[in-house]
Amino acid sequence: VQLQASGGGLVQEGGSLRLSCAASGRTFSTYAVAWFRQAPGKEREFVAHIRQSSSATYYADSVKGRFTISRDSSKNAVYLQMSSLKPEDTATYYCALGRPIYSAYAVSSMYNYWGQGTQVTVSS
Repeated sequence: VQLQASGGGLVQEGGSLRLSCAASGRTFSTYAVAWFRQAPGKEREFVAHIRQSSSATYYADSVKGRFTISRDSSKNAVYLQMSSLKPEDTATYYCALGRPIYSAYAVSSMYNYWGQGTQVTVSS
């Protein structure tokens, strides 16, 4: 499985962006998908997760109510709609595929495949 993340860019505080993650392979629908982010000098952190059937989504507290994760298995794609962006959202965003155990969706080591990252910069 290969992943290609896109949609990053420079946006003003309060603005919106939509990130996309396109996956190759016919097994995409069997994987859960997550977005992580990493700011300079900081550790990679969990942002959002969506299960295989899209039946459940989870968010980091810092983005809850502002970000929405969704997936379109017919297009092998996952999206992260980001609204009300803040300067602290500035980071490189990565999509990841895996089959984490139920409670470990925020653990990066649970994910087998990673995209190359897309940069999001929010100016104040």
